[in-house]
Amino acid sequence: MILNYRYRIYPDTQQIELLNEWLETLRVSYNYALRELKDWIASRKCQIDRCSLESQYIMAADYPFPSYHQQQNNLPKAKKKFPRLKAVQSQALQTNLKRLHDSWDSFRKRGYGFPRFKKYGQMKSMLFPQFKTNPLSDWQIQLPKIGKVRINLHRPIPEGFVIKQIRVVKKAVGWFAVIAIQSDLKLPSPVPHGHAIGVDVGLLSYVATSDGYTEDRPKFFKTAYSRLKVLQKRLSRKMKRGKNYEKARIRVAKQHNHIAFKRTDYQFKLAHKLCDLADTIYVEDCDFRIMAKGMLGKHTIDASFGKQRDILEYVARKRDVFVGRVDHRGTSQICPNCRSKVRKDLSVRISDCQECGYVVDRDIASGQEICNRGQETYRGTPEKQEIGSQVVLSENFVLNKWRNSTSVVRGARSISDNGSPHCNNFKAKAIK
Repeated sequence: MILNYRYRIYPDTQQIELLNEWLETLRVSYNYALRELKDWIASRKCQIDRCSLESQYIMAADYPFPSYHQQQNNLPKAKKKFPRLKAVQSQALQTNLKRLHDSWDSFRKRGYGFPRFKKYGQMKSMLFPQFKTNPLSDWQIQLPKIGKVRINLHRPIPEGFVIKQIRVVKKAVGWFAVIAIQSDLKLPSPVPHGHAIGVDVGLLSYVATSDGYTEDRPKFFKTAYSRLKVLQKRLSRKMKRGKNYEKARIRVAKQHNHIAFKRTDYQFKLAHKLCDLADTIYVEDCDFRIMAKGMLGKHTIDASFGKQRDILEYVARKRDVFVGRVDHRGTSQICPNCRSKVRKDLSVRISDCQECGYVVDRDIASGQEICNRGQETYRGTPEKQEIGSQVVLSENFVLNKWRNSTSVVRGARSISDNGSPHCNNFKAKAIK
């Protein structure tokens, strides 16, 4: 079992200068390795009987592909030629090359996202992958070639866990240490059990559960946009590459960090709240990047639905809560009680079924349908048992109340004594 704990660290002035120098050296070595990789590809992309119309760097035909192991083995020779590399911890250089080739392997697998050169200041982190002894002691952390750095150890390392690696991250608000801890303890994968709910996400109600709980969407970016707009206007008036420009840029970056930290804190609290509500949670298996391409793209990105789902799965696994993904298509167009189609556009916020007369908020109805699909997809037991409608399971459907309301509103429409909303295939029978 591996967990990541993030702590704030406070290096002194000399340590900050050393860390910044290391990050710049890692950026240069990253770009050099990427340049070698691109030159090898460019020298072999033209056909054998003709030359490229563009000028290309020619490599010998027997020159091997600059793989991770080859470039790693060339580091000792590079240190003799470039003494600057000797100042950086050796394993930090190796993991920096590993980052490049992980990006290259991901590009080959996906078919897009070729690694890019990093501009000045874009290298933000370095990794120390191995420690012989425990580097934490008395609110200090021992980093190789840097020394002891003060750390805000706001929560201790759990017993039975050992520190495997530490990533030092530079942000506008300060420096952080992401500590990866490992234990032989193996948590069993959660299975569907106990009370189940379906969770629907949206821009009006951030989450709406099948039990009727709704959470309004917090507008992190919009609330801080007025301050951000002022800072960006001040930045645009500064001369680039100047000291005042750098100070204004850092203020803008700090504001963005403030927004991101507030969003992450809220999403973790919401994930724990949802885990308190149920033992089994079903969510939509949706690619939210498609939503971000529409006219409400800025609000969708601010809501960060994909990150919320990932955080929920992470928190639920630690709390033995099962999280399952179900098909998201048409969840708001189906009545969760009788499972018949109820066509409506986005302007209609109430689900009013003409078949059974079930009336509920559109987002809650979608959450109930998600729960129905989750119970159909993930059966807690091997037996293929017929499940009840989530409307009844969540006790949101009151038969007598429904009869009284429909007799007044619809007049001739009511439910027969033989009909039962406990079956998903139930169809209300109209009595003329």
